[in-house]
Parts: sequence; structure tokens; C-alpha cells
Amino acid sequence: MYKVLVAFDIDRRAVEYMERNGISVEVRSDITQEEFDNVYHKYDAVVVRGNIKVRPSRGRGELDVIVRAGVGLDNIDLKGFSELGVEVLNTPEASTNSVAELTICLMICLARRLLPASSSLKQGKWMKAGVMGEELRGKTLGVVGCGRIGRAVSRLGSCLGMKVLVYDVVNVDEDFLRSIGARQVELRELLSQSDFVTVHVPLEESTRHLLGEEELRMMKRSAYLINVARGGVVDEGALKRALMEGRIAGAALDVFEREPPDDLELLSLPNLLPTPHIGAQTQDAQTIAGLRAAELVVSSLIKV
Repeated sequence: MYKVLVAFDIDRRAVEYMERNGISVEVRSDITQEEFDNVYHKYDAVVVRGNIKVRPSRGRGELDVIVRAGVGLDNIDLKGFSELGVEVLNTPEASTNSVAELTICLMICLARRLLPASSSLKQGKWMKAGVMGEELRGKTLGVVGCGRIGRAVSRLGSCLGMKVLVYDVVNVDEDFLRSIGARQVELRELLSQSDFVTVHVPLEESTRHLLGEEELRMMKRSAYLINVARGGVVDEGALKRALMEGRIAGAALDVFEREPPDDLELLSLPNLLPTPHIGAQTQDAQTIAGLRAAELVVSSLIKV
């Protein structure tokens, strides 16, 4: 019988699906990194989220497949496991809607200054005149990375009456662009023309600090930056300086170069809206991710 280790609290239906296909499932939502490192090789498959790093510290052992219930694979040593012949899979489609909705939510929060409005009222201050906001309608949305999530954000922005510009290293489908009235442009044009810039690219060597000092200086002083992709795509030091100097109006970060982040000076800036990597943190997304991960485990081990 195949054995699978699930290192998070997966939906019960996903467990039942694997068990119906003759797979023994052990769910260890409380497993530590050290414990995982010592036992992963005893299983035919492991299913993880981003909280566990998967490294070939014990070689391959019995392991045939690793499934990441989510999008990013930066917590898995792809090269090391590829050399060992271990298959690595993920469920990128599961969180698309949740991350796209959070992106729009953060844009609205920044535009309407919801954080200072709410926090000041909790302190007994009625600062209605001090939280003048702006609408998204009629503004320009710049989408950096036009994959699944970037396209979803682009559609939502278009529905809100925004002009949409997209940047990607590959040509974006023309039919899609026409359907929402969007244009594909170079990064420099996107940054200089956009009122809101959202980031949706994976973290790779080619995208590390894609938005740094030079790129941030291209943005309007009235513009906002939203990063829900990976922390390393934005140079946090350069962003902190831009926010402190008022070179952009504000930013929202759901991801950080180091998680949890330890730059308290950055986190405390009044024009930064930080959230603790909650893009995919909805019951809907996690249910879909768990069920899809179970399907991948079954199809990989049993070859159905």
C-alpha cells in the first residue's frame, strides 16, 4: 500500500479520495521542519503548503512524488529532487480567484485609505476630512505578469472601469487583450503611466528585484504598488526609501523577502498596507487545492 504524508490540515474529502484509491494517508498539520526532514523519505508521496521546505536531506528513499498544494514551488529544491527522479507537482489554478480578489481589495483599501480611517476611529478620532480617497474607475491599472492571476486581476480591473496595461516577457493573447480593452506594453511605459501597479510573476533569478530603485523612480508620485506574488520580486529596501520619501503614494505587500518580515521600520510606515501572505488563505481556495492535490497524488502513484 502506498503511503502519503500531508503536512497541513487538508480537507477531509481529499483524504477520503486518496483512501478510496488504496492509499494510506497520514495528516500531520503540526509537523515541524525538523520532523519533516527526518521522515519524508519514508513515504511514497508528500503533500505540502508553503510552510514546509522540502529538501533532499535524506536522499530519495521511498519518495516518488511531491505535491505543493498551491502555486509557488520556491520552498522545494526542484533541482535536487529532479536529479533524484522525484516528480514535483503543484495546483496553480486553485488560488487564482482568491489572490485576484485580494489584489482588488488592497487596491480599494489604498485608494479609499481604509486602514487610517478605521484605525483612527477605533482611537476615538473622527477624521472624515482627513481620509479623502479616490475611485478606481477611470484610473490606469498596470499588471506586471499576465498569467492566470494577472489575467484575473486584469478582468476585474476592466469591470471596474479601469484602463488596463499589461507587461509580460511573452506575448499575451490578443483575443484576451481585446476582450477587456487592454494593451501589452514595455515595463517602463507601464510603470510611468499606471495609477496602480500590481505584481503577479514567479520568483526566479530573472525576476528577483524586478522592481527596484530605478523602476520605482519611473512610477507616478500619486501611484500605488501592490505585490501579492513573491517578496523578492520587489526590492524592499528601495520600496521603503520610495515610501519614506513620498516618491510613490503608497504600497500594499502580502509577501516579503523574509517571512515573517523583521523590518519593523518598513511595516510601520503609514503609507504601507502589509498583510501576512494571505492571498490564498480562503476556505474556497484551500478546499480546491487539497482536492486537486489528492487527485495528483492518485494519478501519479497509481497511474490512472
